[in-house]
Amino acid sequence: MSSAAPAAPERADLGAWLAVVAGSLGALMATLDISIVNSALPTIQGEIGASGTEGTWIATSYLVAEIIIIPLSAWLERVLGLRTFLLIASVLFTAFSVVCGLSTTLTMMIIGRAGQGITGGALIPTAMTIIATRLPRSQQPIGTALFGVTAILGPVLGPLIGGWLTENISWHYAFFLNIPVGALLLVLLLVGLPHQKAHLRDLLQADWLGIVGLALGLGGMTVVLEEGQREQWFQSSLIIQLTVVTVVGYILLFAGQLFSAKPVIKLRLLLDRQFGSVAIMGLVLGMVLYGSSYVIPQFLAAIADYNALQSGKVVLLSGIPSLLMMPFVPVLIRYVDIRLAVAMGLSLMALSCWTDTVLTAQSVGSAFTDSQLLRGVGTILGFVFLNQAAIASVKPEEAGDAAGLFSAARNIGGSLVLAGIATIQDQRSYLHSRRLDDLLNSNSVALQDYLATVTRSVGDPAAAVQQIGQTIAREALVMTYNDLFWLLSVGILLVTPLVLFLRPLPHGKPAAAMH
Repeated sequence: MSSAAPAAPERADLGAWLAVVAGSLGALMATLDISIVNSALPTIQGEIGASGTEGTWIATSYLVAEIIIIPLSAWLERVLGLRTFLLIASVLFTAFSVVCGLSTTLTMMIIGRAGQGITGGALIPTAMTIIATRLPRSQQPIGTALFGVTAILGPVLGPLIGGWLTENISWHYAFFLNIPVGALLLVLLLVGLPHQKAHLRDLLQADWLGIVGLALGLGGMTVVLEEGQREQWFQSSLIIQLTVVTVVGYILLFAGQLFSAKPVIKLRLLLDRQFGSVAIMGLVLGMVLYGSSYVIPQFLAAIADYNALQSGKVVLLSGIPSLLMMPFVPVLIRYVDIRLAVAMGLSLMALSCWTDTVLTAQSVGSAFTDSQLLRGVGTILGFVFLNQAAIASVKPEEAGDAAGLFSAARNIGGSLVLAGIATIQDQRSYLHSRRLDDLLNSNSVALQDYLATVTRSVGDPAAAVQQIGQTIAREALVMTYNDLFWLLSVGILLVTPLVLFLRPLPHGKPAAAMH
């Protein structure tokens, strides 16, 4: 009579753990570079001659490229073999990092960032594959916790590391840092992962309609959102053409769903009530995660005159609760109801954004302490449990597709919010400036007295008027940042009731690796 017990002991060997470390290191490198430019962005923009709205492309181009590659990663693993795929991705990611570090123009920087995104995005979901295939079930929660630390700390460590390098060495080294890390990653991959045979014939059977449609649809949509305000929307032939490209892209993507035997992404999963709810919540979660980590350094640089390192320290605060809670993740998953955990996580994130709606022109980094700590706790609850819900809501053979879709939804949220920030900032700053102008009555005695006081101080009436204009612009910008946090708060509150569609996780189910 055969035994049901596994023949091999339930303990991974050194090679397996080296592979897990490699996967986590690759994911850390990729997630770190999503936000490493945020605190250094004002400096980078100045040196490469980019405006504030153009500068958002330095972050957006990375996310757009990453969004496209994540759903393709599982297919590319099968075509090339896991080790070959990761080796290619690691080498190219390092090479594109060098391109970013050597950039002298916005175009060169965007090319480098897009290259980083499309190769770095491959390093994130493949970490899940390594944990699932190289570790026994009993040790997978350890790998999950290790990967979770990298997935959550990467975006919050990025601004700090980028800020420190910018202030003490040069912003270029925020990208050159990937050279030694990439070399270490290559060694770990060669030692920890066995070679697998490539299946290049699968290229002929690929869902090319879906692949092309995914790139055109997501890429075109993001460019329209990013450039629409500056190009006066549909008064611009460029925006009209890109909108057509976006529509054609999505038509091709949906055609792939109908005519391909193996669609590049299984969009039908979104029709499931639970998974559809998880995807929507993941979309808004990405908006809050990437939106807040982008807006806070921009506010501190523009209003509080913080340098990149000071801004990075403020952003890092949200990582402290996440790091402290991560060792307890397997226990939380086992004993805490998923609906309660996600509702609490989203509510805390909404509260953190609401806390930041009362900023003033005198606000400094300490004004974000409470909100950042709340955001850290909310992130770990929302991120971890929503990932588990995404996996548990589909059949086991579709878990990889579900994880990819959830991760793509989260990054789409990040891409949308970064594109939307530029538009909202332009519109709301103009609106608030005009409203403040309207409140100033040139015949007001108080205004005349203030002008006289300022004139005596600076010795020039024109300079006094200019100073008032600068004050109005500053106050309008602060009000705009408050609007941005208000929108994030309301957005996440609106999707919180979707937790009612979630089902409890199966009892005793091991934690799934996170994206």
